[in-house]
Amino acid sequence: MRSVTTRPTHTAGSDQDSGLDPLMLLRLVRKHWAVALGVALVITLGVAFYTLGQTRIYEASTSIQFDPNPPRPLGGKVETIVELGSGAVWDTREYYETQYQIITSMKVALEVVDELALQRDAAFLQNLPKGVPPKGGPAAHDVTQELAAELLRSRLRVDPVKGSRLAIVRYQDADPERSARVLSSVVDTYVKQNIDDALTSTTSAADWLHTQLETLKGDLDTSERALHEYKETKNILSVAFDDQSNMLREQMVQLNTTLTTVRTRREEVAARRAELAKVRTDDPSVLPATELLQSTLLQDLRRAYLDALRDRNALAGSGKGPNHPEVQGAQAKVEITKTALLDEIKNIQGALDRDLAVVNRQEGGLSGLFEAAKQEALALNGLEIEYNRLRRTKDNTEKLYGVLLERTKETDLTRMLRVNNIRIVDRPRTPRAAIKPNVVTNIAAGLAFGILLGVAAAMGLAAADRTIKVPDDVERSLSSTFLGLIPEFEDGSTGKRHKRRNVQATGSAELVVHDAPMSGIAEASRSIRTNLMFMAPDNPYRTLLVTSAGPAEGKTTTACCVAIAMAQAGKRVLLVDCDLRRPRIHRIFKVSSDDGLTSALLDGEVADRAHETAVPNLSVLVAGPIPPNPAELLQSEKFRALLERLKRDYDQVILDSSPIVAVTDATILSTLVDATVIVVRAFRTRRDLAQHALRSLRDVSATVAGVVLNAVNLHRHEYKYSYHYYRRDGYYAELPMSAGKRPPPEDPGAHASA
Repeated sequence: MRSVTTRPTHTAGSDQDSGLDPLMLLRLVRKHWAVALGVALVITLGVAFYTLGQTRIYEASTSIQFDPNPPRPLGGKVETIVELGSGAVWDTREYYETQYQIITSMKVALEVVDELALQRDAAFLQNLPKGVPPKGGPAAHDVTQELAAELLRSRLRVDPVKGSRLAIVRYQDADPERSARVLSSVVDTYVKQNIDDALTSTTSAADWLHTQLETLKGDLDTSERALHEYKETKNILSVAFDDQSNMLREQMVQLNTTLTTVRTRREEVAARRAELAKVRTDDPSVLPATELLQSTLLQDLRRAYLDALRDRNALAGSGKGPNHPEVQGAQAKVEITKTALLDEIKNIQGALDRDLAVVNRQEGGLSGLFEAAKQEALALNGLEIEYNRLRRTKDNTEKLYGVLLERTKETDLTRMLRVNNIRIVDRPRTPRAAIKPNVVTNIAAGLAFGILLGVAAAMGLAAADRTIKVPDDVERSLSSTFLGLIPEFEDGSTGKRHKRRNVQATGSAELVVHDAPMSGIAEASRSIRTNLMFMAPDNPYRTLLVTSAGPAEGKTTTACCVAIAMAQAGKRVLLVDCDLRRPRIHRIFKVSSDDGLTSALLDGEVADRAHETAVPNLSVLVAGPIPPNPAELLQSEKFRALLERLKRDYDQVILDSSPIVAVTDATILSTLVDATVIVVRAFRTRRDLAQHALRSLRDVSATVAGVVLNAVNLHRHEYKYSYHYYRRDGYYAELPMSAGKRPPPEDPGAHASA
């Protein structure tokens, strides 16, 4: 048993390539050109009739300028209550967008509707051209101003002019004069509302300023009276608190300086007193240098004491005793000078004690004065805080009153002015030409859309057609080897193609390879024969099963054509009708079906039941009586033995079986033969059905030789530039199609080499 033949080209089920091939698209359009053209014409004509039937719409336009620097009669220093574009927001996109929304606002639309009485204008409400009477619809008295305003807003549009402060306001209407009239009212209303809003805001602000001014005037009077009463109650002079504070500060500085001097004097006196207290009574000559320098008397007494003491010591050193009169006289002098020196020291100490007492009294008095000045300064600070609070309240109120007074006067002047920052550059004019509908553009767009939709329809029809048409579909969708195609049968005399039902009635299509050996069908059959022979040159297929996915796909015709082509190559060929449900071989070759395959399975004899045919080297074994259990019969050991015997008696055994999807007969036979040939009817067999058949064969490990595309209409556009040599106007155009002129048996190798 041979393995399944595989081809690493495309996966089964991939119907089309992932990319869009322009050539393939062209072929699809050419195939369904009638549908594509019909869709394009219908769409184009529909758009044309729709366009011509539409109401002509006219558009009036006007340009508005937003001035960033409106006139300022009061000067640039006077700030207005309502900013008309001169603020920082002017250069922002939000300002312009706000103005565009105001132009198309309900407020403006309602005022225009009220001014022009549009809610009672039936022609406006139904958007009718001039002179056309109103049709049925909402009556004028049933329409509210809000509904009319919404209709007006739906026809109004604002387009900013890029890179400028201009905006184009457009209004569309079926009546050109009405469009200009309505647009004029819209822009005039917008400009008027802009200045009215500014004046209204200014008036409201002025009234508020007057109210606040009266209130502030009363507050100012109250604060002034409170400040005066406080000064009067606290006995505060008109001298500024800063001057009084400076005076106290200078007084405290002087007191502090004097107090410091007194305290320094006190320390000096105390230091002198302490130094004098250290003088020894037994030796008063050791005195502080400062005291000696300051007192001349003290210096003289100390000098007299030291002289008397030196004289006494001199007498004692000369050898005189203490009782010597001179020594006693000198000693008496020493005592006298010492007493005088000590008395003077005591006098100085007493003077220092008195000075220290005076200094202490001065220090106490100065300290009291300093504390009194300090308390007075603190009290002044307390008074200043409350005074400043009252004065600050009075000053703030006075300042605010002045600002409000000035602002109120400016506002009163501004209210009397009517300055606007919006200006109409071009007044609306009555349009002369309609902007809608654009007949040329709409028809061109309809034609383009119709062409695209036509192409889409052609592609949709092609996508909906799931049948196998060309050899590329076999390899791409079925992932199987393409063995060849068999063209649709043509009458040799008329050139007309026969339908399958007529061919089956006459049987001429199955024997055309024999009857017309120079025809395209015969050449195609020989091509299939050659491909089968060279698929396995070392181990050729001896037994072949020819089947199809479904009924009426041409498996019997293909089996007959291939069998005749192999017989013409000089091989002994046996064609076995294994379709035990709807056999046809006996009708094709006009033999009896009473004795055939089923009879041979009963007694094992084949030789007497194989019928010679008019085709040299070709014999047929008909189905015989139809059994009740074909599948079990074909799966029996007797059939296996019979098939082995036929392989020994014939060079080639070709089995014609039932369809694969309908019954299991072909699946069973595929496991007993060398290879299986699948017949697919062009433009009829669906891809999913053929894939199902191949999957059934591969599930039982059957060897699939390939696929034959049957009943190909070579005149279709898919084959216009391919396989032209199979047609009567092709390679065999000048050769007769009669059965009497047949080519001699071929050498398969020669045909293959060609």
